[in-house]
Amino acid sequence: MGEMRVSLYTVGEAESGLRVDRFLSEKEGISREFVKKLIHNGHVSIDGHPTKPSHRVRSGERIRLEIPPPEPLDLRPERMELDLIYQDDHLIVLNKPPGIAVHPGAGVRSGTLVNALVGMFPDLPGIGGAERPGIVHRLDKDTSGVMVVAKSDLAHRNLIEQFRRREVRKRYLALICGVPRDRSFVIDAPIGRSIHDRKKFSVNSVSPKEAITEVRILEDYGRYALIEARPKTGRTHQIRVHLSHIGHPVVGDPMYGGGRKRSIKEAPDEEIRKVMERITRQMLHAHTLSFRHPATGKWMSFSVPIPEDMKEVIERLRRRMN
Repeated sequence: MGEMRVSLYTVGEAESGLRVDRFLSEKEGISREFVKKLIHNGHVSIDGHPTKPSHRVRSGERIRLEIPPPEPLDLRPERMELDLIYQDDHLIVLNKPPGIAVHPGAGVRSGTLVNALVGMFPDLPGIGGAERPGIVHRLDKDTSGVMVVAKSDLAHRNLIEQFRRREVRKRYLALICGVPRDRSFVIDAPIGRSIHDRKKFSVNSVSPKEAITEVRILEDYGRYALIEARPKTGRTHQIRVHLSHIGHPVVGDPMYGGGRKRSIKEAPDEEIRKVMERITRQMLHAHTLSFRHPATGKWMSFSVPIPEDMKEVIERLRRRMN
């Protein structure tokens, strides 16, 4: 099982007033939800006394944090073919296909990327939670593209911190409905859970968080466009929500902006309409991911090609324009 890891901190003047869950999340590079779980399980004390997540730390307080060894994974290792781009002792970079969830969730216990990773790498650490070993970021189930996974404790903490500090660079490609007026622009619209549907996210939320996406048109197909999206923040469904918000939902998107219905309805001819009817997911692809290696500090960048289903749609649209 391994040993309990203990960290000791003394609160400085500049940190006074922070919630203890945020304080420890930033110090350790772990999620606040994980910190809350540790607090509720008695693994955090302040000056020798139990605390609660909402406690505001004060200068001079001494905080003791215990992180238990990873829990045994309640996951069935599965043999699945993974497209590995790079791996070493600290990390794995892979090309996630569309149609596969990253980790188990409500009603999903198998067939996920994590099941496949545990099957391929039995020693994958569970520091991210028993059901999310090594996971430092996510892609939606039906979004394809490049992902990085931590193989060591050091890599897990370091990569999460890079994402938190917005040092990781992400480049997505998306097919959208309609063509925006400007060739390049920035969408700055906070995002939170929808007030109408808790499964969705929206710019109309009771507690939205900052969300910024840079957009550039790459190809204009008349009623559709191929765009590059560079999210500067990492909100759930951010690119899909933002593009829907400006009236240009992702082609095939069944959840936001009527992307699937609109892509079919606005088809300029019968051939393109049939192409759009065959689409079974949002046409969104994580093309490039760049970050610093957690152990060496070397800047690394990985790109993966557009999957066949999206490539076919783009080629049909290009042929029509020519």
